[in-house]
Amino acid sequence: MSSADGPLVVGVDSSTQSTKALVVDAATGAVVASGQAPHTVSAGQGRESDPEQWWTALCEALRQCGDAAHRASAVSVGGQQHGLVTLDAAGRPVRPALLWNDVRSAPQARRLVDEMGGPKAWAERVGSVPGASFTVTKWAWLAEHEPDAVRATAAVRLPHDYLTQRLTGDGTTDRGDASGTGWWASATESYDDDILARVSLDPALLPRVVRPGEVAGTVHSSGELPFSKGTLVAAGTGDNAAAALGLGLRPGTPVLSLGTSGTVYAVSRHRPADPTGTVAGFADARGDWLPLACTLNCTLAVDRVAALLGLDREAVEPGGDITLLPYLDGERTPDLPNASGLLHGLRHDTTGGQLLQAAYDGAVHALLGALDLVLDADADLSVPLLLIGGGARGTAWQQTVRRLSGRAVQVPGARELVALGAAAQAAGLLTGEDPAAVARRWGTAQGPVLDPVEQDAAALARISGVLSDAAPLLDRGPR
Repeated sequence: MSSADGPLVVGVDSSTQSTKALVVDAATGAVVASGQAPHTVSAGQGRESDPEQWWTALCEALRQCGDAAHRASAVSVGGQQHGLVTLDAAGRPVRPALLWNDVRSAPQARRLVDEMGGPKAWAERVGSVPGASFTVTKWAWLAEHEPDAVRATAAVRLPHDYLTQRLTGDGTTDRGDASGTGWWASATESYDDDILARVSLDPALLPRVVRPGEVAGTVHSSGELPFSKGTLVAAGTGDNAAAALGLGLRPGTPVLSLGTSGTVYAVSRHRPADPTGTVAGFADARGDWLPLACTLNCTLAVDRVAALLGLDREAVEPGGDITLLPYLDGERTPDLPNASGLLHGLRHDTTGGQLLQAAYDGAVHALLGALDLVLDADADLSVPLLLIGGGARGTAWQQTVRRLSGRAVQVPGARELVALGAAAQAAGLLTGEDPAAVARRWGTAQGPVLDPVEQDAAALARISGVLSDAAPLLDRGPR
């Protein structure tokens, strides 16, 4: 931690597992104080969390920041995308939030795609083809399975919206997070009345979409928080858009994020519309676009395989022709919500380390397969791939990405990029700067560059072949 040269801002990262808060010097980007508190998530196919836990965790994380949080002039919240938060007339959660990795709404997703004209029509209208992660499918699931909860709902929010509303007292969101709902049309940058009518969702229940650079409100009451009353609150955004801000990302620079989920994305000046559904056509938090592909199974799945083998996560070994598709929670890319893990090619001489390496390969394969679709056609392929997230500093992850991509890989030195992106957004309110320019001034993307190695085309082809052959089995899921 360090002393501050300029005004202080707070950036929040409310993720699947925990909430982190950073107090940052708006002049230099130096982290002056930090705090973190955990959440609990239900197990099994249904993934739920109590939004009140997010608020309690935020209060605790800010408490750990001490007086520095009290001296902050602005705050912004980055949060996990897609989650469905239903509030009653008093602003209390009607039920636990349905999280992004809850795949129970896969049947509703497929039905909605068919009813609204098919994948191409959705891509052109919304920018994305909704899968089970998207909020619109979760609302449709809730209406079908818990109609009493729907009747009790007076407001519908995303996770970051919920925390921002607790800060300001007003219901707001931003274009970045709204673009992951399935009911915000990227073609018009507004809520889509036809889609809302299809799922019987009153648009009056939705938050106001705050424009980039606009103040969402002020902290309406100090209460449980260390903020001074009147502290500015920025729009906030979804976690991936916040990380893009935290990197100061310029168009054409690819990012591969290794966390609970795995994502690959890049900023684009062009509105994306991928009819295959591989790439989600998200908006970013600045006014551009953030085409993105996401897998459900990333670091947690690989760590689970390591635990089953009794190995350290770095104990990989080369060799063998084994393929492991680590779809332990179903999968989003490829769209196989009912899938389970699949192992092919096991031999007497296969080692545990080779099995573990196959898990890494399987997790990275789908993300790299989507990379060409994420990038614009004229993107410079010599630009290093930015590797971020919890796995980015792991040697096995780094080497797997290098070997399967054949690209140079850069590992930014800055950690907690979602919280830093939120802090940059808050700083932009004070200085009038583009938040991405703030992050570039802070130097958040700087870090060592690992030279490219020859691409392991044989491994990529083997995994693709197994995936193609096993697709009917994976789509059916376990019985």
